[in-house]
Parts: sequence; C-alpha cells; structure tokens
Amino acid sequence: MEFKIRRFQEKDAAEISAVIGEALRVSNAPDYPPEIIREMLELYTPENLLEQAGEEHLYVLRDGERAVGCGGIAPRMASGTESILVTVFVLPEYQGKGAGRKIMETLESDPYFLRAERVAVHSSITARDFYRRLGYQFSDGVGAPDGEGCIRMEKRRMTVQAQ
Repeated sequence: MEFKIRRFQEKDAAEISAVIGEALRVSNAPDYPPEIIREMLELYTPENLLEQAGEEHLYVLRDGERAVGCGGIAPRMASGTESILVTVFVLPEYQGKGAGRKIMETLESDPYFLRAERVAVHSSITARDFYRRLGYQFSDGVGAPDGEGCIRMEKRRMTVQAQ
C-alpha cells in the first residue's frame, strides 16, 4: 500500500462520507447502539463535511485512486493555544495497516497542531487504544465515556519560550 494524503476538496465530500459511514457501521458498531451510529452518520453527510472543511484543516488519505481515510484538525473555541482533532476515520480493512498513523502524522505536522500547547480529541471507545499508543492521555485521568459516548483525550505539548 502506498498511501498519499492531501487536503480535502469539494469533490471528495460524497466519497469521504461513504468512508466514514463504513467505519461507523463496521468498526464502531460493536461499541455503540444503533441509534448512536445513526446520529453519527447524520453528522457526516456530504453537506456537513463541506461545511466542516471550511472550519478545519481536513485531509483525505488515498490508496491509489481510493479514499481510505480522513482526518481533521481545528482551533478550539477561539483559543490560540488549543486545537482539536476531528473527523478521524479509516476504512475497516485498512485499520492496523498504517493508514491511521499516516493521518495522525499529517495532523501532527499541521499548523493548528504545531501552534497548540494542548490538542484534544473526543475519541470513540473504538479508537481509544489507538490514540493512547500515539501519546494521547485521558483528560479526566480515567478514560470513561461521557454521556455522548466520547472519551475525552489530549496531548500536551511543550512550547519553546522566546528568549
């Protein structure tokens, strides 16, 4: 597999919506009830992805001509020192094969990541261990899902002070 990653383009919306849908229906379904999966699917329609792409740096991972994953990063609540990872999904058959790591390497080299002292992610139960392997820690120190089924995680970065 030779992964290529680039910024999301308007023409990607339907294909990325389908990638996210597949990941939710297959990978996340064992951890969440059907009604939560349905709610999540509604968040990632092509129209909603186009709107999100205007507010975040969204990337598309491809294997040849096929979109196999995506990931985004955005400033957090007008903070100059915090960012948040969003929309990180990989097709089930590409999980465990370096696709997620490639997306994360890209997100962690993005200007929104590099400017941040703290980068948050609202992880699914499904992705919790993936983020832990990459150095993200539980924001609450426990790692229990909240009322929405999200696990609040973060990576704190040391910033270099100007001398």
